[in-house]
Amino acid sequence: MSRNHYFIGIAFFGMINGLPSPIFEPVFLYTLPLLWGPLFGSPVLIAYVAALMLSTAAVILAGIPAAIYERYVGAKDDSTDRSLWIWLVGTALLAIPAAGNFLRFGV
Repeated sequence: MSRNHYFIGIAFFGMINGLPSPIFEPVFLYTLPLLWGPLFGSPVLIAYVAALMLSTAAVILAGIPAAIYERYVGAKDDSTDRSLWIWLVGTALLAIPAAGNFLRFGV
């Protein structure tokens, strides 16, 4: 599989971890007072930033096992296909709780 396909899959599962995630509401409520001033008090903008933070955190968290694998193998230059596969599977596993909401909303 092409490296671009791995990146598209990782981004797709990261997107699923955004708005339809079951932990979106607590993240939104925690970021609401922090971002009220910088985002001009707009709840919609704060919701988008909270979803973006949640998606980014899921992609970073799923990349940790891939980074550990690369360190173990001793990869020097780029990510190997196996480490990209580990990253994709990790992102997909983190997206399982949000997949039901994603399919129900029809996004």
